[in-house]
Amino acid sequence: MNPAFQYNQYLLKRQVFALAGKFRFFDPSGKLVLFSEQKMFKLREDIRVYSDESKTQEVLMIKARQIVDFSAAYDVVDSATGQKIGALRRKGLASILRDEWEILDVSDAVIGKLFEDSMGLALLRRFLANFIPQNYDITFGTERVADLKQNFNPFAYQLNIDFSMDVNHRLDRRIGLAAGILLAAVEGRQS
Repeated sequence: MNPAFQYNQYLLKRQVFALAGKFRFFDPSGKLVLFSEQKMFKLREDIRVYSDESKTQEVLMIKARQIVDFSAAYDVVDSATGQKIGALRRKGLASILRDEWEILDVSDAVIGKLFEDSMGLALLRRFLANFIPQNYDITFGTERVADLKQNFNPFAYQLNIDFSMDVNHRLDRRIGLAAGILLAAVEGRQS
């Protein structure tokens, strides 16, 4: 597995003034470890993640299964092996009030969920846009395995991704980072 997926903490920054969504992941020391750029005008989302901005080494693919985005499922594929790692599926109706996703294994069985921290804060965010940062949890059963917390900044999207509570490594870091990109991309479209 690529060494970029070894960290317990990442900072995801979405470039604000770009035609296509550009996402940069930094390790705890502030070094760029992953780069992604959304393709413009794609009917079906196809996001590629690279080891750096030169885009010479692709490490991960995030591909939508269908065109409609309401309850879309996104396969996460290891680019080196071509094998599916798992998937993320947005819960359409549930996500109207509060963002909610299912984490799926290779055979599409639900193994966890990703959700906004609080229904009340989620509703306030819908009306106050960027003034209340988002906070998401990933859980496997009752065990919290990741925390994705947006920094307050009305001008730039930054998401802290923390896997440190996942001491048993139940969540594949590649799935967690794909979740971060999808949240940043969805937030970018809603802003």
